[in-house]
Amino acid sequence: MIDFKNVTKEYGKDTAAVKNVSLHISAGEFVTIVGQSGTGKTTLAKLMIAEERPTRGSIVIGGWDITHIRHYEIPVLRRQMGVIYQDFKLLQKKKVFENVAFASEVSGTPSKKIHKIVPQVLKIVGLEKQVDKFPRQLSGGEQQRVAIARSLVHRPKIILADEPTGNLDSINAQDIINLLLKINKFGTTVVLVTHNHDIVNSLRKRVITMDHGMIISDQKHGKYIL
Repeated sequence: MIDFKNVTKEYGKDTAAVKNVSLHISAGEFVTIVGQSGTGKTTLAKLMIAEERPTRGSIVIGGWDITHIRHYEIPVLRRQMGVIYQDFKLLQKKKVFENVAFASEVSGTPSKKIHKIVPQVLKIVGLEKQVDKFPRQLSGGEQQRVAIARSLVHRPKIILADEPTGNLDSINAQDIINLLLKINKFGTTVVLVTHNHDIVNSLRKRVITMDHGMIISDQKHGKYIL
C-alpha cells in the first residue's frame, strides 16, 4: 500500500529532514509514526501526500509511483487519501453538511451523489444531528469529527492523521482515536502521526519511531520509546 525506498528529503545543502528511509505499510494496517518535534515525522507525512517531493529515493502509494508526480495529478492522489490535521481546517462560514460536501463539490461530484454520501459519513462519525450547525457551535472534538467525515467522502483507501488530537483534551482525544480504529476496521489503512505517549501506548499497534530524520525503531505491537 505504501512503499518508501531509500527516501531522503533535503532542505538546502546541509539540512536533511528525512534520511534514507525505507518503509512498507500494508493495506489495512494501523500504523503510528512517533518522534519528538523536528525528527522528520511530519515531513514523512507530507511526502506521502505529495506536499513535498523526495530529494532521492522512491515513493509508491497503492501501486502508483508518486516520486515524480505531476502537479495536475496531485488532486487524484488526494482523493485516494483522506487527510486529517490538528487544526481541523474547517470553513467557518459553512455549516457541517456544507463543510463535508465541499471537498466533493470542488472535484465535480454530482449533487445527487453528494447528498447521498454526506449523511452516510456524518453518521459514521456520530454527527448526523449536527448538519445545520456552524463550526463555532461545535466542541473541538466535534469539529475534528467533521474533519474526519470530510476525509471519508471519497472513500479513501488510506487515512493520514497528522497530530489529530493535538488540540483536544484527553477524553475527546480518545474518542477521535476510537473513531480512527473504527474506520480501520472497515479495511482502511490508517497512518497516525503523533507525539501523544498515552495514545500510542494504549493502542498497541505498529509503532515507527523517528529520530534525526531516520527510523530508529519499528515495532509490530509497540510503545512510545523516546
